[in-house]
Formats: sequence, C-alpha cells, structure tokens
Amino acid sequence: MILLRLLLTPRGLFAATGAAAVGLVAGGLVLAHTMNLAACPLCILQRMLYLLLGIEAIAAWFLAGARATRLAAALLMAATALTGAGIAAYQTWLQRFAKGVSCTADQPWWEHFVNWAGSQWPLLFEASGLCSEAGWKFLGLSIAEWSLIAFSSMSIAMLAAMLRNTDNRKA
Repeated sequence: MILLRLLLTPRGLFAATGAAAVGLVAGGLVLAHTMNLAACPLCILQRMLYLLLGIEAIAAWFLAGARATRLAAALLMAATALTGAGIAAYQTWLQRFAKGVSCTADQPWWEHFVNWAGSQWPLLFEASGLCSEAGWKFLGLSIAEWSLIAFSSMSIAMLAAMLRNTDNRKA
C-alpha cells in the first residue's frame, strides 16, 4: 500500500516513467541482439526519446519539490512522450498500410541525425532496418505498436503528475 501511494505521487510517476523508458531501451537492445532484429531510423528516434525521458525523469525527481518546477518537468516529459507516440503511430501506419516503403521519401534532417548517431554509437543507435517491416510481434502487436502503447501510457502518467496537487518533499 505504501509503495502504491508513493508511486502515485509526482515523484513516483517520474521515477516509474524514467525506469520504464530506460528498461524499454535495454529490452530493445536485448531483443535486437538475441533475435537479430535490425532497428530502423524511426526505431532509433524512439530509442533516443526513451533515453531523453530517462534523463528528464532524473531531473524531474530532483525538481519535484516546488509545484512550478514539478509542473514544468511533467509538461516537458509529456511533450517528449507525445512526440514518441506520434513517431510510433506513424511507424505503425507504415507497417500496417504502406508495406515495403522506406521511412520517408527523402532523407530529412532527423534521418541524417540518426545516421550520425549510429556512426558514433553503433551498439545503441545503428539503423539498418526498414520502418515498414514489423519484424517481430508479441501478442499480435509489433514493437512499434507496443511503443505507441508505452509512449501513450507515459503521456497519461505525466498528465496525472501535472494534476496531482500534492507537495511531495517527503516522497
């Protein structure tokens, strides 16, 4: 009961969101290497956003004492999670309705950024797959669809953190 009450505080929501985000990156890396799955540029963008959420969660944990900073942190994390949800939704659309299509018609700035990051840290950011290929499914859903669920859940958690009107210096 105490753990549940702690989890429902803004700090608890920040910690849970950050831990889930970092855990999803770790799980994605394990899946990629054990099942020989190739991440695509959209997958890598989502991975970057999960890592950003993890960093934001650490900062939010420390800034959660004052209401204004707690709201700002939750808003920033919600924006990051909603961006991830949008990318995951686009990838889901590609996988369901645009089979065999690459991520985009031409290489936008973010694809260049993903390629650069992949050359710097290949283990974490190398993109060699096609965005329209689901590759692996669990319970009938692709990784992109699970990512959409995860990002959406994190967005809801940050909305809950914004709505919590508690001063949680003790938590």
